[in-house]
Amino acid sequence: MIRSQSTASILRTIADEKSLQLFTTVALETIDSKNLKSKTKLTRKQYYSRLSRMTRAGLVRRKNGNYILTTFGRIVYETKVTVEIALNNYWKLKAIDSVEISNELPKEEQQKLIETLLDNEDLKEIIKKGFSAEEPEKNENNYMHSSLLTHRTAG
Repeated sequence: MIRSQSTASILRTIADEKSLQLFTTVALETIDSKNLKSKTKLTRKQYYSRLSRMTRAGLVRRKNGNYILTTFGRIVYETKVTVEIALNNYWKLKAIDSVEISNELPKEEQQKLIETLLDNEDLKEIIKKGFSAEEPEKNENNYMHSSLLTHRTAG
């Protein structure tokens, strides 16, 4: 991975459906190039250009003839899983936002609501950490270190 890459450039690497499918397939299986190309049903050009971008971005690499995620790729994949879980809980998250905005429930009751509405512990942790307006930089750093590096995929 080139050190000058940004979060946006990494996300662009897997932003389209075909790239995301390819990335997910590598994440979930130990698979060789021939089977990976066949399974994803991409054209030769689509397959190689996307895989090349992911390799340059430091998301995937070859090992013993198979494609696997790098450590960085595993972190990006786990983050993708968290986004999918959040999307599956979108309306519950909107309800939590509504309660927070209304300021009608005390914080303790809001916490009980979060515990009741959400099954996923990772989402609960992210919400509990929150982002206070007084210390956004401090909270952002704490979030990055504790949440992303200790992410669990339990749904």
